[in-house]
Amino acid sequence: MNWVTRIPPSGDKSYNACLVIVERYSKTPIFLPCHKDGIAIDTALLLWSRVVPHTGLFQNIINDRGPKFTSALWTNLHRLFGTNLSFSKAYHPQTDGLADRMIQALEEMIRKFVLMASSFKIILDKVKHHAKQSVNDSFDYENLKWDKSHKVPDFKGGDLVLFSTFNFNNIKGPKKPKDSYVGPFVIVTLHGTNSLEVELSGELENKHPTFPVSLINPSQPTDKEFFSFKEPNAFH
Repeated sequence: MNWVTRIPPSGDKSYNACLVIVERYSKTPIFLPCHKDGIAIDTALLLWSRVVPHTGLFQNIINDRGPKFTSALWTNLHRLFGTNLSFSKAYHPQTDGLADRMIQALEEMIRKFVLMASSFKIILDKVKHHAKQSVNDSFDYENLKWDKSHKVPDFKGGDLVLFSTFNFNNIKGPKKPKDSYVGPFVIVTLHGTNSLEVELSGELENKHPTFPVSLINPSQPTDKEFFSFKEPNAFH
């Protein structure tokens, strides 16, 4: 689940945001108009009154690490319900890409139709209907592509790894000649099979140390006979 915000106020209650929920098994979307300045209890009451009566209690919820979802009220409430809370990582669409893709579709619909309907709240039911009825051409190929390309990473604590700079825009120096991967860094611990924590240093030590394994490569020892001219890595 995630929010669409910065929407012009709509309806008699001046809704200016929309909570987007996607049920992972059936891919059913749920759009709930709300207010962007709502707190954790507001979100909990919205789920309890508008979603739980139709779906039952949740087994698992995937969301970002926003203050609403990391608050003591939210975590303790779902602990009582027996719901497992999973937090997404940056640049890892495999975790919460389903909701993010639905948000893109909703924003596109709002841009096209909100002026005609004068209120985004009016079109939410129509958007939900079309999202449920649409057929994605990639459905038949998802499992095939995953099975062919997916490999379980073989990392362990203490290994030296490099990680991609693709999403880093604040590393010093011009972008074009910048290394595609920086490191090596030592793995501190693994978080399941999808992410790991490294010990950062230098100008990267203030970044969050947990990265998805899709951005990680094992560090291979350099052959000094052939690469003796290469300067030591500034991040080591």
